[in-house]
Amino acid sequence: MKLSIKKFMFNGFQENTYIIQDGTNCIIIDPGCYEKHEEDELINYIEQNNLKPIALLLTHAHIDHVLGCSFVLSKYNLDFYMNKQEINTLDAVSNYAHVYGFPRYSPPSSPNKNLNDGDILSFGKINLEVKFTPGHSIGHVVFYNKENNFVINGDVLFAGSFGRTDLPGGDIDILKKSIHNVMFQLPEETIVYCGHGEETTIGKEKKYNYILQF
Repeated sequence: MKLSIKKFMFNGFQENTYIIQDGTNCIIIDPGCYEKHEEDELINYIEQNNLKPIALLLTHAHIDHVLGCSFVLSKYNLDFYMNKQEINTLDAVSNYAHVYGFPRYSPPSSPNKNLNDGDILSFGKINLEVKFTPGHSIGHVVFYNKENNFVINGDVLFAGSFGRTDLPGGDIDILKKSIHNVMFQLPEETIVYCGHGEETTIGKEKKYNYILQF
């Protein structure tokens, strides 16, 4: 089944929010919408394409990836998927959101679905394999679709770079293992949809990414 992926860039961190759709159903990944015009952009796309949202997924729970969770959950009443090791990270956002200029941040309800390494998620015709990739955060996961040759990888890999490790739960050695032992085991033609910036491929990053140099 050919899937479509729509990318939105939201909030001051220029975070990438993704909608994966099969023509009828869709899932929302890492909703970073905060301002009303960002929320409207997300809703309008869903409505104009006659999509039915059926799940909200998080790669991880840093502030830039969760700003729109409460809005999306209240709008669509979705199942909420996250690795349980990210609970403290998600809960902490309320304590510092105002410092980063998000005084109206509203914490979402707790996720009701846990994500484990190797899980196969099926939403309509959308099938994703969960892969555990800590290092940028303690419970980071990515979502891989072999049939359509892509991975939604949050903040593990970027084009020519990789996720920062100076935030709580970050660890450069663990991140390197996630990249080498998980991400770089995917086929080289796999398209990598990043949490910030443009897409890349596994093959390109294996050849050029400077995390290989240390």
